Amino acid sequence: MSDTNLQRRFCIHGVSEAPSRAHLVEGLNFEDAALRFIEDHHPAPDDDDNLSLFVEDMETGQRQCFTIDLGSGEATPCD
Repeated sequence: MSDTNLQRRFCIHGVSEAPSRAHLVEGLNFEDAALRFIEDHHPAPDDDDNLSLFVEDMETGQRQCFTIDLGSGEATPCD
């Protein structure tokens, strides 16, 4: 099975942004989609080089929140 068969669609927007500002991104999982969003859209950090994002799986409706360190690319769950 190729990686393209494992891709899922996610809807992503900044925690401080309205959901209407969301973007559709394909990824292998929630974290992968969040990092792809950052690579493609280059959003401004919230503070101290960190960015918090809501990531929603378009198929299941499951939603997760991540804080991404834009310097290292490390993703951690939101507080």
